[in-house]
Amino acid sequence: MKKYIIILSAAVLALASATSCQKEVLDPHSVIVVNDVPQNDFDKWLTNYYVNPYNIEFKYRFEMGESDMNYYTVPAPYKESVMMAHLVKYLCIDTYDEVAGTTFTRSYFPKMFFLIGEWEYRNNGTYILGTAEGGKKILLSGILYLTECLEQGADALNHYYIKTIHHEFTHILNQTKNYPTEFSQITGSGYVADSWSTEPFNKEYLQNGFISDYAQHSSGEDFAEMLSIYVTNTQEYWDYQLSSAGKDAADLITKKLDVVRDYMKDTFDVDIDQLRATILRRQNDVVSGRVDLEDLTIK
Repeated sequence: MKKYIIILSAAVLALASATSCQKEVLDPHSVIVVNDVPQNDFDKWLTNYYVNPYNIEFKYRFEMGESDMNYYTVPAPYKESVMMAHLVKYLCIDTYDEVAGTTFTRSYFPKMFFLIGEWEYRNNGTYILGTAEGGKKILLSGILYLTECLEQGADALNHYYIKTIHHEFTHILNQTKNYPTEFSQITGSGYVADSWSTEPFNKEYLQNGFISDYAQHSSGEDFAEMLSIYVTNTQEYWDYQLSSAGKDAADLITKKLDVVRDYMKDTFDVDIDQLRATILRRQNDVVSGRVDLEDLTIK
């Protein structure tokens, strides 16, 4: 065995010596193939309204690398992707431009959206509407059902999509500058992690001082739920929730809302009441049909 190794080594050295004396000829064709997809009208529209002004990438074609392999996912339909791009722009990007200015939007709004057709279903009976990653990317799922939700009206549109975007954007803002620790202490003993979707937590959350069942997951989710639910619903809705909670629990929710309001104003100079009024006005434009969600005209 030792002799074989020595002979083999000598042969390898001889081959290397002979090769080094020869001029190497490289193949001019790359072994790396890049699939260039021709730009369609939607791609051009996205370049004009997302990429150029905000440096935001809006990915609607399915990409394995952007997907979470822990879930079964399917591509987002083209028509609903166009509609969602309009909704994100009109109800979120344009809203923050109007309320906080383009500098705020360009500085903090996520730089990537990725759409998938189906919800991400968990084995506990719940499913994921969206996620925020690294302060830069928002995943929006369930795009297959967008047309159906629009037909149902503002409540369904909010619950499944628009509130989700504002919720995930809140996480991104929190990653930029964390919310005050006092927020976590107001209902600190009430957080139950993944038990929020089980009884009695999924029914008694208001009475425990939380604006939604998911808010009981953790203080971070609580903060994002407080802000996103407040700015996407009317004052009448909010008052009804507080009255259903009872005085003591309503006081806890109101105290948390005060922290949210001060955080947004002091940190980002955003008035959440003005933000809510703007979102609701624009939302009414959408559900009343005054916004063409399929128009790809570049103006």
